[in-house]
Amino acid sequence: MRPDELTPVESQLWAALAQGRTVEAQTVPETTGTTVRADVVVALLLGAAADHTPGGRPALRLTGAYVTGLLDLRFTEITMPVALTDCVFDEPPLLQGARTREWAMTGCTLPGLIADTAQVDARLVLSGCRVTGPLVLNRTQIQGDLDLRDTKAVSHHGEAISAVHARVAGDMLCTRLTVEGGFRLSGASVDGEFDLEGAALRNPGGHALDAYHVRITEDFTCHPGFTAEGRIIISGATVGAGIGFCGARLSNVGDIALEAVDVTAGRNLDLGRGCTVHGGITLDGTHVTTELSLRDADLTHPGGTALSLRAVQARETDLRTRSPIDGVVDARNARLGTLYDDPATWPADLRLAETAYDALAFPLPAAERVRWIRRTDAGYLPQPYEQLAAAYRRLGHEDEARTVLLARQRHRRSTLSPQTRAWGHVQDLAVGYGYRPLRAALWLLALLACGALYFHLHTPPPLDPGKAPDFNPVFYALDLLIPIITFGQEPAFAPHGTGQWLAYGLTAAGWILATTVTAGVSRAVSRQ
Repeated sequence: MRPDELTPVESQLWAALAQGRTVEAQTVPETTGTTVRADVVVALLLGAAADHTPGGRPALRLTGAYVTGLLDLRFTEITMPVALTDCVFDEPPLLQGARTREWAMTGCTLPGLIADTAQVDARLVLSGCRVTGPLVLNRTQIQGDLDLRDTKAVSHHGEAISAVHARVAGDMLCTRLTVEGGFRLSGASVDGEFDLEGAALRNPGGHALDAYHVRITEDFTCHPGFTAEGRIIISGATVGAGIGFCGARLSNVGDIALEAVDVTAGRNLDLGRGCTVHGGITLDGTHVTTELSLRDADLTHPGGTALSLRAVQARETDLRTRSPIDGVVDARNARLGTLYDDPATWPADLRLAETAYDALAFPLPAAERVRWIRRTDAGYLPQPYEQLAAAYRRLGHEDEARTVLLARQRHRRSTLSPQTRAWGHVQDLAVGYGYRPLRAALWLLALLACGALYFHLHTPPPLDPGKAPDFNPVFYALDLLIPIITFGQEPAFAPHGTGQWLAYGLTAAGWILATTVTAGVSRAVSRQ
């Protein structure tokens, strides 16, 4: 291509290339339009204007042009930076396998961009653009930032943005990005932060963001203004710093809104401070180095699991949501560290089988905490009671711990046969299954007082008047009540009628009391 074959705009671009000057197509004189042929741009980028002035810094900078034809740079090496501003393309630029310096497109309109396996030695900028076809960055390597700020990508068929296994050495800046269609980043690596603040992702019934197994060295931020319709997937992700969804709005009604299974967060995982989720959140197996927070969040997934924390590990967990979670909260096998919660926002269905926590930030009375672990229809499970009792013991609240363990025995009793339940009621009434030992002493004193009073008023006759000791109603009643010791009173006297039946009753009561005390205390000691 010769210079005499160029239009005025293209001639300006040819002349400006050596010094890297910006050509504003709409201001070029003696032209009836702002059209630039894609072939001219390709020729310039591949050295057509190679007679550079010494000391010049070649660059292609073009503003306000309409680029016609196919910008085909596949598997080429571009040795100069490219800056295209407010340009319109009638075909998707092709950069597959290309190697380029900085490539910047700002405010452009294009029907797609195919740049898979490309190598960008500096930044790749696609900010403020409108992309009406697929933006493909699969296995692209970018040595600087990937800038998608304020861009709108739309694809009604398949993925709007695909950056599978892309490598970004800087930040991935997606502030106020709008995506209608899929946004796929599975296997991508970002050595800086991944910023989605104010972004809007919409793919109803599909994956709004598929970031499976991504690696992010710094923060993964979806803070206020972020909205998503469809499923967000960050399962298997490794994030060196924090993950934030503060104030975000996630919606995938009737399905999972946020899937974050086996995620590793180097600092916090924050789903609070106004985060609203219509759909389920699954955090199974996720490891959070510091705090997992749902403080002031609003979670709604009626009829399903609104929050799954199975096998989660965190140093601190804050479940003080804005209102009670509408749906099941499943924290089975979780390790929650210090747990913050609020009785006013306890979920209706809370599953705590094999859940462990180091401390309860707000222990509350034991009776209230028992109602907390009973907020499930999963049936009797001993571990939640034992875990709660251990938490009270660490605080030095031994009485509260015994209250919890007594509640455990009462819950267990409801699962037994009628005969065993009856014996359980006796143990409960007598000594509270060994966790209320003072109750045994009160029963003993009450029975002793009744027996001593009756036999004081109705002294039984001696069996052998010549050998019988002096009658003492208190020690006679003790002889009847305590089966393992004797004061010599019971074998020396023989009551009749009502007194005889009372003696039988006191003896039976003594054996029952001794048996329940022994069984209860043995159980309590062995469980501790």
